[in-house]
Amino acid sequence: MTTIYLVRHAHSTYTPEERSRPLSQKGTQEANKACKSLAGFPIDVILSSPYQRAVETVQPLAASLQKEIRIVEGFKERKLMEGGAENFDEAIRRVWSDETFSHPGGESNEGARRRGVQAINEVLYQYEGQHVAIGTHGNIMALVMGAFDSRYDFRFWKKLQMPDIYALTFNKSTLEDVTHITYE
Repeated sequence: MTTIYLVRHAHSTYTPEERSRPLSQKGTQEANKACKSLAGFPIDVILSSPYQRAVETVQPLAASLQKEIRIVEGFKERKLMEGGAENFDEAIRRVWSDETFSHPGGESNEGARRRGVQAINEVLYQYEGQHVAIGTHGNIMALVMGAFDSRYDFRFWKKLQMPDIYALTFNKSTLEDVTHITYE
């Protein structure tokens, strides 16, 4: 069995530059709380999206366990569109309502899911039998989880917290169990 802990990043300070957007002060505090809880699990490997807010969210865990964070492009957030959306809610609902639709310069659910599942499958192969924490993002997290179980959909994404942690237990490449990890 392989356990993957998907860690949605904590609250970030908005900047238009996705890769370098940092955690807010509140986000840093919440990341510390979440990682303190996660440090009680037998984590073997820590991976992250290349985006700063995802890396900063799992950084306290890496420091606590004295492990390096390995960057995996496949866990970056989906690009909704080039530039910014005038109406984010409308733009995000549109891509979730049609799996193949993408805004100009953006990524469809289908494309993002394919990328995310490929990254998960590589983790399952490379770290079989281990416990792997992954710093990631809400949309890609929901899309990947939804590829294995259709209950993880738009409504699930809307309910995710910042940060949020889900443990996915796999037998080879078959999802056996999903557990929500809470923290105080």
